[in-house]
Amino acid sequence: MKLPKVREIGEAVKAIVRGPYTSPFPKRPHVPHPNFRGQPKFNAAKCLGCLACEAACPVNAIAHKDCVEPEAPVRLMIHYTDTCIFCGQCEAACIADHEGIKLSNDWDLTFFDRKQAFETIEKTLQLCEICGEAVATCDHLLWITDRLGELAYSSPTLYLSRMKNLGLASPPLTLFGEEGNRSDRFKILCARCRRKTTIDE
Repeated sequence: MKLPKVREIGEAVKAIVRGPYTSPFPKRPHVPHPNFRGQPKFNAAKCLGCLACEAACPVNAIAHKDCVEPEAPVRLMIHYTDTCIFCGQCEAACIADHEGIKLSNDWDLTFFDRKQAFETIEKTLQLCEICGEAVATCDHLLWITDRLGELAYSSPTLYLSRMKNLGLASPPLTLFGEEGNRSDRFKILCARCRRKTTIDE
């Protein structure tokens, strides 16, 4: 019979003195390493609702639903925990300085009901003032105006969004005669309606 190696004797002595090498989970919660990639989580204050994370997700673990009710239009951002592979592509693609959605250290994600394996946040949605379709979230439009600076004044949708946020926007102009006249250009519009008001006579 071979004698134990010095290393094995050392490990046995350490186990006797310090206790077992394994963690005492579930008696005590496991504390992951700071670099551990856990569940991505939305930051409602930072997220713009721009859908960059949804486009970047390789497993379609991020989705959205637009509620275009005129009284309270919102975009519901959804992260499906049971589908996510914690790859970090959503955080890498986030245009809000990678702060809109970030990987956390949360790893114990057991659910008795799989229908509960998701998280959501709501972002206020800006609707087209002619057709009522979603243009973008209000936060996303404001982010664009901040990035463009004075160039944002070349787009009525952008500068009206900024004025609306500041409480300085006037009500939509009253139309006289047929719909689609030139005053429609001075509204918050989707790309389709903007093109129609610009090109159509």
